[in-house]
Amino acid sequence: MNAIAIKHNGEIIDLQTAKELGFEGEQILLDNSEESLNVLRHSTAHLMAQAIKSLYSDAKFFVGPNVKEGFYYDFKTSHEIGEADLKEIEKEMLSIAKKKYPIEKYEITMDEAKEKFKDDHLKLFVMQRIPSDTVSIYKQGDFEDLCRGPHLPNVGLIRYFKLTKIAGAYLGGDSNNEMLTRIYGIAFADKEALKAYLDMMAEAEKRDHRKLGAEMKMFTFREEVGAGFPIWLPAGGRLRARLESLLFKAHRKRSYEPVRGPEMLRSDLWKTSGHYQNYGENMYFTNIDEIEFGVKPMNCVGHIKIYEDELHSYRDLPIKYFEYGVVHRHEMTGALHGLFRVREFTQDDAHIFCRADQIEEQIIEVVD
Repeated sequence: MNAIAIKHNGEIIDLQTAKELGFEGEQILLDNSEESLNVLRHSTAHLMAQAIKSLYSDAKFFVGPNVKEGFYYDFKTSHEIGEADLKEIEKEMLSIAKKKYPIEKYEITMDEAKEKFKDDHLKLFVMQRIPSDTVSIYKQGDFEDLCRGPHLPNVGLIRYFKLTKIAGAYLGGDSNNEMLTRIYGIAFADKEALKAYLDMMAEAEKRDHRKLGAEMKMFTFREEVGAGFPIWLPAGGRLRARLESLLFKAHRKRSYEPVRGPEMLRSDLWKTSGHYQNYGENMYFTNIDEIEFGVKPMNCVGHIKIYEDELHSYRDLPIKYFEYGVVHRHEMTGALHGLFRVREFTQDDAHIFCRADQIEEQIIEVVD
């Protein structure tokens, strides 16, 4: 089995770069090791982009990195693309892979790149984030893209992959920018590994909390209410009440006092706490009588105000508060996922006010 890349000084280097720089190192073979999949999946992302460009000629591409569960590519096209189109893209990917195009690398100056891609606003946006005076481009057949690599020697090595889902993503992750299309995928070195992964995903889907929640009539989401705002149905409400009862007893057993802070606090407090400066983009704000208020994303500030309500002796410490606080956080639309990522949720939250010499025992108690 031939190498697809090397490991040089702890870094994965593709064969194109190794030849260019005269590097030598430990060979990375095409298998399901982490290093090998890193290279394979990155090249599969480029193969997917090439297929998309072949099917939708006006497509322009942003970035296509590896992620924990495979890879994705963000792109823009005037065509509407949905889940049903993924099969057609996969088919085109296989067709291109059979041509075994070599994956070539070349470098140009930043000025040359800006001229080359002057009509591609997504490429120009990418280049704003590159500090170097030169950029590398990887080319396979008639497709090429800005990229740091690493990549396979040729596209013919890509055989076992699956496009898993399609979503929307803001350009650069900024909700003030345009929405792009994002397609996710997975790739492995052999058919057995791909099948095992897809079987595992199929089993997980059967146990998906969104599916079970709907079947058991626990909770629902309604478009007219807003994305990320769950509605708890009677069965879900009863379950929540039961859980809260169990947790209430557990907290009281450990000497936590139940408290309740307001849903909104003046923005001055969020500025003092640092939330305004460091977390403000994830908060919701409103004005009442020309005074700005922030809807709480967490309960810290409210609990501090409760503690400040009266003087405490060091002998009173530790003082422990807990609250089932309803909090709101502005999550990106593309990040929302059932009850795992929402914009409104109830947080089982607690704060401990203690002396420095009590910190260790309090941490041990919490962990225990």
